Amino acid sequence: MNLNEMDVLSRMNERFSSMSKGQKALVKYIADNTDEAAFMTAARLGAAAGVSESTVVRFAYFLDYAGYPEFQEALAKIVRNKLGSISKMGAKYAHASQSEIITSVLSSDIEKIADTMEKIDTVAFELAVNEIIHAKRIYVIGIRSCAPLAGFLSFYLNLMFGNVQNIQTSSMSEIFEQMISLNADDVVIGISFPRYSMRTLKVLEFANSRSAGIITITDSMHSPMNLYSSCNLLARSDNISIVDSLVAPLSVINALVVALCMKKTDEVVNNLKTLEGMWADYQVYNTDEINLLNEDAIRNYPKEVFKEVRNEE
Repeated sequence: MNLNEMDVLSRMNERFSSMSKGQKALVKYIADNTDEAAFMTAARLGAAAGVSESTVVRFAYFLDYAGYPEFQEALAKIVRNKLGSISKMGAKYAHASQSEIITSVLSSDIEKIADTMEKIDTVAFELAVNEIIHAKRIYVIGIRSCAPLAGFLSFYLNLMFGNVQNIQTSSMSEIFEQMISLNADDVVIGISFPRYSMRTLKVLEFANSRSAGIITITDSMHSPMNLYSSCNLLARSDNISIVDSLVAPLSVINALVVALCMKKTDEVVNNLKTLEGMWADYQVYNTDEINLLNEDAIRNYPKEVFKEVRNEE
């Protein structure tokens, strides 16, 4: 992808590692507040990001724009494209029935999974499995809409290995505090899709500085998440509206979990047996799960509830 084809966010992501502290502060503010930043003057944007107006103007030139007005127009284009997605969704589904909507959305998701399956890099997938297996500690980060993916992956990795840190915070200082012991024996898994997370990119930059293993789960070889990683699992994640479709990334994560289980079958079985014993000893699930085929569960159900049901009948 050449410079003219890159949107403003891609330009910022690509050059992030060579930016000054003030420029990085601008990038963080713009990435988190694109809709507002697109309509700010250089002075207002600088004040909001905590830098000078001249820093904002120089930043536009740094990104190879002719000046701040052109840079501002590039930001506005991002906003217009998002609004265009909403309009397209309205046009596409305005007269559709609910059954037509669900059929259309599910068909689109099936297409994304099929496309991901066709293009997945199996060598990178095998490398990711080996990196995770041999890691002393595993760190997983996913911000905004990617947070559920990070949580899902962390949950199963923790069941298998027990040495997993799911980084959950919006504060960069707290993120680095959670990674203070990161070293070359560890691996960091970064999950990010458009609009890419600058916080996730900073974590990968930090991991690279500590010589840790880096695995990315993202949408494209042009993703800025790949700047610090040679192990990139790509999954299609374009959207049909303003809602991100994350079914293909989730399928890749499922495959990763299954592959890890097959590589470490004995350890996984032992860990699960240990957990089952702990759950039984401390009655973890006795009051949290309902098995309607279990007569004891029904027998021990509060009598007042059954009285209320009979009265309603």
